[in-house]
Amino acid sequence: MFIILFFVAAFLLYGLSLGRDRLVVIMVGLYMALAIVNTAPYFDFLNGYQANVSVNNISILKITLFFGLFVVLFFLISRSALMNTIGGADSRGSWWQTLLFSFLQVGLMISVVLSYLPKEFLDKLSGQMQNFFVSDPARFCWLVGPVLLMAVIRKRKSSPNPEY
Repeated sequence: MFIILFFVAAFLLYGLSLGRDRLVVIMVGLYMALAIVNTAPYFDFLNGYQANVSVNNISILKITLFFGLFVVLFFLISRSALMNTIGGADSRGSWWQTLLFSFLQVGLMISVVLSYLPKEFLDKLSGQMQNFFVSDPARFCWLVGPVLLMAVIRKRKSSPNPEY
């Protein structure tokens, strides 16, 4: 129940306060952090060679690294030329686009965090929560959904300024 309440509150408050273009930039940082954490070779090293490192510690390490990289990458992207290419701060997009991006981004974030948790914890979740966030089809949909939305939704064309 907590996950559902967090999901609804986060996507409504988070999305409407940031705007579409900023959400797209955050989404790029989210995908970059996900790629880095999922391909980092040192987690296998910790699992295979360190007997005193438990599965829970590795899960916490992955989640912490994911959010830490996400924050660092967001700040790096927001101060780079990529920010102007992906989206500028002057365009907030329509409210429905913002809500869709926010919904997909928060869902992706929850799916990623849950995927890093040990199986023992995931088994305690309800079947509906597992089907919605953790199952292979759900994880695929959360990963692909934002990309498809970015491909489909276009930026508004700026109207010519009559003063020129």
